[in-house]
Amino acid sequence: MIRLFTGLEIPPSAAQRLSLLQAGLQGARWIDPDNFHITLRFIGDVPEDTASEIDEALSHIHEDPFDLELQGIGQFGHDKPHAVWAGVAECAPLRALQVHQEIALQRLGLRPEPRKYTPHVTVARLNKRTTSPSDVMHYIEHNNLFASEPFNVSRVVLFSARSSKGGGPYVVERTYPLDETIADSVSDDNVNYQDQA
Repeated sequence: MIRLFTGLEIPPSAAQRLSLLQAGLQGARWIDPDNFHITLRFIGDVPEDTASEIDEALSHIHEDPFDLELQGIGQFGHDKPHAVWAGVAECAPLRALQVHQEIALQRLGLRPEPRKYTPHVTVARLNKRTTSPSDVMHYIEHNNLFASEPFNVSRVVLFSARSSKGGGPYVVERTYPLDETIADSVSDDNVNYQDQA
């Protein structure tokens, strides 16, 4: 079995800006900047043969490259916050890409993603025992004007993750250029998932 998800990489310039947010919140476990990403679709634990089918399906999804901007700060968990994140400015091409992946993966027999898609970059995971909701709200208010410079998205990444809490470090298993002309020029050697079992 291998635990997979698809996502977008964060360029060094945006990662640097995100790293400046990583202070001032007790009980926060700050995410290593090397692991910053925007999840498109969490897939979960799948057998190696299913992973190969996923790889094949993703290789046929092509969109035009597009620009993204990180914008704003939020949290998951409401009155029991467990993560803080940087948001993503509304982007129609990102939404379309996510929907096309969801359709392709459901056609393979994967269950639909039950949660509403909220694109974000996790900045920290929180210890519910030591991080107070009021501190989280203060942190968000202090950083709510956060924004990155726009950056170009030219490929999707299939990541694998450990099954441990928090998942990282993440491993790039395969990349899929959005531009079909680039994709056609990339070697289509099969990925060997057997070593990941």
